[in-house]
Amino acid sequence: MSLHAQLSPEAQARLDAMKRNSTISSIVIAFLSLLLLGLLMAFLFISPMFRETEVIAIYHPPSQQDEVREVKKMSTSPKQKPSAPSSSSARVIATATPSDIAIPVPDIEVTEPSVDFGSGNDFGDGWSSGDDSGMGGGASFFNQKVVAKRVVYVIDYSQSMKGVRDQLMRKEMKKSIDHLGDGLLFQMIFFAGPVWVAGQEVSQSGKVATVKDGGRKYDWKTTTDHHGWEPVGKKQTPKWLSVDHSSLRDAAKHVKETPLVLGTIWDHPLEMALSMDPKPDIIFFMTDGVAGKKSEEIAKEMGRKAKAKGVVINTVALMVPQAQEPLKQLAKLSGGQFSIVKEGGAVEVVPLK
Repeated sequence: MSLHAQLSPEAQARLDAMKRNSTISSIVIAFLSLLLLGLLMAFLFISPMFRETEVIAIYHPPSQQDEVREVKKMSTSPKQKPSAPSSSSARVIATATPSDIAIPVPDIEVTEPSVDFGSGNDFGDGWSSGDDSGMGGGASFFNQKVVAKRVVYVIDYSQSMKGVRDQLMRKEMKKSIDHLGDGLLFQMIFFAGPVWVAGQEVSQSGKVATVKDGGRKYDWKTTTDHHGWEPVGKKQTPKWLSVDHSSLRDAAKHVKETPLVLGTIWDHPLEMALSMDPKPDIIFFMTDGVAGKKSEEIAKEMGRKAKAKGVVINTVALMVPQAQEPLKQLAKLSGGQFSIVKEGGAVEVVPLK
């Protein structure tokens, strides 16, 4: 037997109202839960759409075929730089603003170092200006080639030079002077019995001679023979000439027009050259004769004086066999060169042992 309770109409109405309220509350809670879940999903998935991202621009330079270059060798190697990265590697540029145009990275490589370190002049026609190594220029005389700052020609203008010897000497002097290097100082001393600087006037009468340099006079005399000439009174000291158009033109004129004079001495013209201030670097000494019986003695004395001063004497024997040994000795003592000019004009530079 079962019991069934009967609710009053008022109680039943309240119960129905509670059911409705419970249903509505469940629906609202469910809706709010779905809304909250939707907002959370929107935050997680929509937020990245508004985040700024770094744009990467990539540049690939066009490939180039390697060229074979001939690299000049230099006496002083430049400091090597690290090898440049391969052009095939991608260059990356980070930008804050997107762009439709990629900006390339300049890629310039210097494949060959510059060799323009200054003037590289040679010795014009083989002999010209030197560098700043302390030597000023080049000179050549009867196949003797030198580099120096100051050069003196001590040249025999005695009457024994007449004929072929005279022609050879003047021709070689003109050639040598024409090819003196820029920046070089030079002078020409001519000798026979008296000694004078090229361009000065010489008058000779018997055993007396006078050298005129403008208003100045220098006297010479001999009491013995052609080898005994001595200066009388004050000696002259030559001055240096710079290599330029005017000085070379005048020098060529003096070489061509200076007449030959009697006598032959060696010591006084060499002493005059050694007395120059500053001292010469090179003396070209050329003669066609000996200085009498004292030739070897004079050669030794002048050689020692030159060596003590640090002056080099290059000697030339012009078709005179008897002068070869003392001239060779003079060159050797001073650290110079010795040349023989043979009959016909052939020139031989003799090694000094």
